Amino acid sequence: MSGLLISLGARAENVQQTSPIDRRDTTEESHLALEPKAIALLKAMSSRLAVARTMTFTSVTTYESPSRIGPPLVYTTLSEVTLQRPDNLRVIVLGDGSASEFYYDGKTMMAYTPSENLVAVADAPPTLDAALKAAYDLAAIYFPFTDAIVADPYQDIADGLKQAFYIGQSRVVGGTTTDMIAIATDKVFAQIWIGAEDKLPRMIRAVYRDDPARLRHQVTFDNWKLNIPIASDTFTFSNTSRARQIPFARPEPTTSPSPPTSNKPSTR
Repeated sequence: MSGLLISLGARAENVQQTSPIDRRDTTEESHLALEPKAIALLKAMSSRLAVARTMTFTSVTTYESPSRIGPPLVYTTLSEVTLQRPDNLRVIVLGDGSASEFYYDGKTMMAYTPSENLVAVADAPPTLDAALKAAYDLAAIYFPFTDAIVADPYQDIADGLKQAFYIGQSRVVGGTTTDMIAIATDKVFAQIWIGAEDKLPRMIRAVYRDDPARLRHQVTFDNWKLNIPIASDTFTFSNTSRARQIPFARPEPTTSPSPPTSNKPSTR
């Protein structure tokens, strides 16, 4: 184990010294504020997402949580997302904790926990943005990829934007060439990888300014499919009568690993 750690440490040091990316630090970029190229990429990505009538993708969220001995532990979740605008969403979540399912059909929203066969059902607003906010307000349900599925992704991301600059290109992330940008608000600093050709998000990595531990949160996107036919029963939960119903409300405090609430989207 010690040999592996030494090897990784040496490799990290070497990467820092020989990185091919032209680093552009805050001193260089401070006078640029909102760099036009970065804003153009944000708008292109947001437009591609906003005009899609249907979409499916998978999202892997990696987040750090403090450990008892200091260094953070890492947890992950895998979400299979199906969306049909303006009022249908299904999210199937697997991860380092209980699996869950979420359904929204424009009238109701349902959250299901398969391991315990529990379901919570509530009336829902008629639009997806409002339903996402209601799910968070009522039951602390939120999704780290919310910025990608709201009606106006650019407005959601750009709200309070203070800094945005272009970093360069990567040919590693997402199995394709991506353009990398960095953005900052008073609350968060984030780096975003955007497909150079398809303008779809491939990865977002964020640190929150009010977090003294500077824990890192990362969301990757894969298996994008836009404007494909979606079966009409996709957004309907079929096990309601056999599952035990519980209130659609915030869960009781628990020690089980869960993502921090500090990264809830601005639309909520």
